[in-house]
Amino acid sequence: MGVDLRQVVAGVLTLTMFVMLIHMIKRDHFDAVDDKQPGTEDFSFDNTNFETTHVRKNIGIWKGDADELKPCWVKPSEDSKVEQTEGFVTFSLTNGPEYHISQIADAVLVARSLGATLVIPDIRGSQPGDKRNFEDIYDVDVFMKSMEGVVRVVKDLPSHVSKHKIAAVKVPNRVTEDYIAKHVEPIYRSKGSVRLATYFPSINMKKAGEKSDADSVACLAMYESLELQQEIHDLVDSMVERLRTLSRKSDGQFIAVDLRVEMLDKKGCQGSDGKEKSCFNAQEVAMFLRKIGFEKDTTIYVTQSRWDESLDSLKDLFPKTYTKESIIPADKKKKFLESEDSELEKVIDFYISAESNVFVPAISGLFYANVAGKRIGSGKSQILVPANIPDSSASASSFLSHYVSKKNHFAYSCYC
Repeated sequence: MGVDLRQVVAGVLTLTMFVMLIHMIKRDHFDAVDDKQPGTEDFSFDNTNFETTHVRKNIGIWKGDADELKPCWVKPSEDSKVEQTEGFVTFSLTNGPEYHISQIADAVLVARSLGATLVIPDIRGSQPGDKRNFEDIYDVDVFMKSMEGVVRVVKDLPSHVSKHKIAAVKVPNRVTEDYIAKHVEPIYRSKGSVRLATYFPSINMKKAGEKSDADSVACLAMYESLELQQEIHDLVDSMVERLRTLSRKSDGQFIAVDLRVEMLDKKGCQGSDGKEKSCFNAQEVAMFLRKIGFEKDTTIYVTQSRWDESLDSLKDLFPKTYTKESIIPADKKKKFLESEDSELEKVIDFYISAESNVFVPAISGLFYANVAGKRIGSGKSQILVPANIPDSSASASSFLSHYVSKKNHFAYSCYC
């Protein structure tokens, strides 16, 4: 049977066009998302010399997630239970999830030490009247289950207990059992119930010495009791997935940078009088990332709420730089971004920063410290602290957070 040459040629042409079409789709399918955001005029780095290594070849710069550690705290045994009393400990979660983690640990430890019943807290924002229920952000059932055998928990203060008769008590973050016995217990015994407010004399996330029951209680409260309620959990997951989709050239890996413009001018942010520099602006972060080897097509998520022209210098070197407004699903914008409720935005930032492949804290503080704790527990140890690099290039490993390089974060008391 003869072969028609014209049919063979037509078949080859059809197959060739089909292969070309596949390559075009792979290359262009998501490019529309990479259009410049407002305030992205060109910024000149022409006089800067970079020695770069392609990210996909430079595996160390991403340093794939380490082995996930396992919780090694132990729930207090029946033998260690304290005498139960009739009073209550109340408190509020304030200032965002980086504070919530520490506040919840202090409240649980105080309630357990006093033998008191813990009342599930409300959540208060920075504005007067900005108040919401615990379950608006966190899973209340997970919290209550995690506290079983540790401390009694009720959702609401019983009606027979007058809020006006509850004594207000301030406790320092990482409160100790000795402090509770000396400063809190006498007031509790006298008044019957206390309302706690945690203050932060310093950012203390140092690893504990010898482990104690109190450390186990703190570990459980910080790393097991707080889970996002389903809607917010799904939202964060969808935004992380969007960032991974945009990062196809780096195998779905992306960087989260905690950089909030309004924080940069605050007292104590910029180092002076011999103090170490603790904040870095967008241009400094851009230069840092470039010099340690990240390439132009790296995807970056910035915690800044809305695009600010000061971010232009970062986007000029890394065009795939996004704030939450450009990656949040359209049907969630009104509820989470247009409600003038910064509390929900902080939650999004905190949990995306905890999930990114690399975290860069451009601002030192509790956000950095508690995101680091979450990441350590899940094996995401690539936390790179910015610095001004005088040379044209440097190794990323030189800027690994001391929390990881020295294993001196409290999380290492909780995970093994």
